[in-house]
Amino acid sequence: MQISTDTIKDLREKTGAGVMDCKKALTEAKGNVEKAIQLLNERGIALAEKKSERVAQQGLIESYVHPGGKIGVLVEVNCETDFVARTDEFKDLAHNLALQVAAMCPECVSQDEMSKETDADPKTACLLLQPYIKDPNKTIQEVVTEIIAKVGENIKIRRFVRFELGS
Repeated sequence: MQISTDTIKDLREKTGAGVMDCKKALTEAKGNVEKAIQLLNERGIALAEKKSERVAQQGLIESYVHPGGKIGVLVEVNCETDFVARTDEFKDLAHNLALQVAAMCPECVSQDEMSKETDADPKTACLLLQPYIKDPNKTIQEVVTEIIAKVGENIKIRRFVRFELGS
């Protein structure tokens, strides 16, 4: 089946996947863009799982202070190389995570860090399980997985701290 370059370009813009990955997914999906997106997402999850054991010691610390100066956030997000830490995708992820922490006030990064004595709902207390504020149909973990697939490196949210005036 012949896949047009416009279709490949469209899929690439929607997913951020490489040209050859888009072409391969479209060929497997027989030109169906939605099915190709699903295939690329599945491969992205598989790619993220493969990379999850790699050491992520580079990265950046993103800060956000809410207008009015009453809420501030610091988030440490790690990746494997400083090259990826300087990409727009990684910087945007770090910034959006800081916004998420400011807005949703999570208690910990993952469910593993939750105290056994707490009665808090993991979907609100754990940053990775929270619905993403910019797209509630995705969790933060899914957003991170998408970026891992785009940049090709392991990404970890190491820690965060949220300051709120008077609390």
